[in-house]
Amino acid sequence: MGNAATAQRMSAAEYLGWERAQVAKHEYHLGEIFAMAGGSPRHNFLSGAVVAELRAAVRGKPCHVLSSDQRISAKQGERYVYADAVVACGGVRLETGTSDVLANPSVVVEVLSSSTEAYDRGEKWEAYQRIPSLTDYLLVSQGAVRVEHYRREADDSWRYRVIEAGGAIALANGASLPVDAIYEGAFELDAG
Repeated sequence: MGNAATAQRMSAAEYLGWERAQVAKHEYHLGEIFAMAGGSPRHNFLSGAVVAELRAAVRGKPCHVLSSDQRISAKQGERYVYADAVVACGGVRLETGTSDVLANPSVVVEVLSSSTEAYDRGEKWEAYQRIPSLTDYLLVSQGAVRVEHYRREADDSWRYRVIEAGGAIALANGASLPVDAIYEGAFELDAG
């Protein structure tokens, strides 16, 4: 997760007000604030490529693709996070009383970094699983052409697949993302 950004604890309302005035992004969990680190050129490239491919894949569907600047409510009043990309289908629903906190993510994407991988696979993934609207969680590797895909099944369990070069990610909403298109040109950049 990152280092605690403040020594004092904040309420969710205090955090949301404070965060809106910050230049850098911070996540919130039960009163603690954590600074988000900037990404390497490869990380940023992959984040942008995923946004572009998601946008192309959901064109014509009632979905909106949002960037890494979109704050997500992982649990109202307790946990607020940022992902590298997020899709909201069926309209964008904001958390009650806010104008900038997404309450209904359908697809969440995290580009893995050595500093955040354990958090993205562990505590953050646990929080995402509790979001009723979430249908797909994608973990994008920076070291190889490899996307890990968790897809919610009808019985509320999660199916896990690994998609590599030549494959395509089949999202629950019927969209398909070609993995090679996401990675095209990525390995020309430094992973940091």
